[in-house]
Amino acid sequence: MNNKIKDPTVVDVVIIGTGFSGIGMASQLRRQGASSMIILERAEDVGGTWRDNRYPGAACDQPSHLYSFSFRLNPDWPSVFSSQPAIHDYLRTVASEEGLLPYIRFNQDVIEARWDADLAHWVVYSKDSIYYGRVLVSASGLLSDPKLPDIKGLADFTGALFHSARWNDEVSLEGKRVGVIGTGASAVQIVPEVAKVARHLTVFQRTASWIVPRPDRDFTDAEKGMFRKMPETMQELRTSIFWENEERYAQRAAVPSLLAKATTIALKHLEDQISDPELRNKLTPDYEIGCKRILKSSDFYPALCRPNVNLVTVGIDQIESSALVTVDGVRHELDALVLSTGFEATELPISRRIFGKDGLSLAKRWENGAEGFATTSVSGFPNFFVLGGPNTGIGHNSQVYMFEAQIQHVLKALQHMDDGGSSMIEVRTASEDRFRSSLERRASGTVWMTGGCTAWYVDPRNGRLTTLWPDYSHLFQDEVAPFDPADYVFEVSQAGAL
Repeated sequence: MNNKIKDPTVVDVVIIGTGFSGIGMASQLRRQGASSMIILERAEDVGGTWRDNRYPGAACDQPSHLYSFSFRLNPDWPSVFSSQPAIHDYLRTVASEEGLLPYIRFNQDVIEARWDADLAHWVVYSKDSIYYGRVLVSASGLLSDPKLPDIKGLADFTGALFHSARWNDEVSLEGKRVGVIGTGASAVQIVPEVAKVARHLTVFQRTASWIVPRPDRDFTDAEKGMFRKMPETMQELRTSIFWENEERYAQRAAVPSLLAKATTIALKHLEDQISDPELRNKLTPDYEIGCKRILKSSDFYPALCRPNVNLVTVGIDQIESSALVTVDGVRHELDALVLSTGFEATELPISRRIFGKDGLSLAKRWENGAEGFATTSVSGFPNFFVLGGPNTGIGHNSQVYMFEAQIQHVLKALQHMDDGGSSMIEVRTASEDRFRSSLERRASGTVWMTGGCTAWYVDPRNGRLTTLWPDYSHLFQDEVAPFDPADYVFEVSQAGAL
């Protein structure tokens, strides 16, 4: 390791990441009086994906009053679907007002974290520091590391090139020939904004997405005032939105009548906004709705109808200097290329840096697909919890709701350790197997497994649904938030004090 590493810091809990899950975990620990913790953040600011994804048009596709912490309701959301700056400011405010800033170590990218059985502690290394923690919580998230497309010549592109999650603010796209690869959740927000300034925009689509209207609007001053004076109205709104969203899960469960209803809404939206039959045909998905993420946008289709925008559905062959060449031999000359190609969600990069018992990496443990008991604990990794990991993704409701259920499970586990004087906790393999079997059984009849599409929700190594929760959100709360000591093994270590 680096000779300039500082003296080690010893704490009870080490948390990796300051996105929603990391800030939520740390906030609840502080509210319980915990002070022996460190939060490691690789960047210079909090926010996770809402710090990194600052591309033009970036916003949440879940209503703000639900996509926020239950313990930090916000009366000042500017709109129904708030933009990235508003969400990032919200997370900054939570970190500050919950008293987390003294516990955050910025610019501390985790190089390696190893379980030391002799010490019964995790040893966590950054480039210049070392941390010892009795407990390690990974809150790095599913959507933290961009996935780059495998295109011949990509590295040799002579124009401006960047991923949507690493937007280059120093590059102006005004008057430029711009290409966007992808038509997923980020692209449908980027394309309308870039189309306004680019001389010409070429959108490269591999698979058409199902898109429904996004009924956004600004909240009035009167509404914000009511939320401040009567906080219960915010809770009522959250509850209403939550249960409306829960109905949408039935679509993913392949209930024929609800699938038909959702399909009708999406096709009508397409027909209303795209009059050109040829373009409409290109934008009509050939798989069951819900098999891939259902997108919300009211301005993506109109952007594709602009005279300076072209949709290309022919496959990409290679990149030659300043041109992207499709398999039909057509050269698309570009000044800038935006890669809206998703994230490393099935094989989390952080898993290559975490090593449990016998030096086994989490990546090796998950080589046949990610899994965890209650989506939170992994056998072979004592005193370790993962937030926003396997089977925590949710396509129809608030991701923050899922994080909070996981956080409750971790808090109860830590409390049980303290009450019993345990130095080590590890999930039983039998409990993990039982939980995995339950998920597989429920996933088998969903549209993700039967809808005729290839999606990042399903791990190609095992054909299992490893990223999404295959059930209603409220059942996630019912199953994940509780803690049963019988699912775990506890030990009292004889290791000496650090």
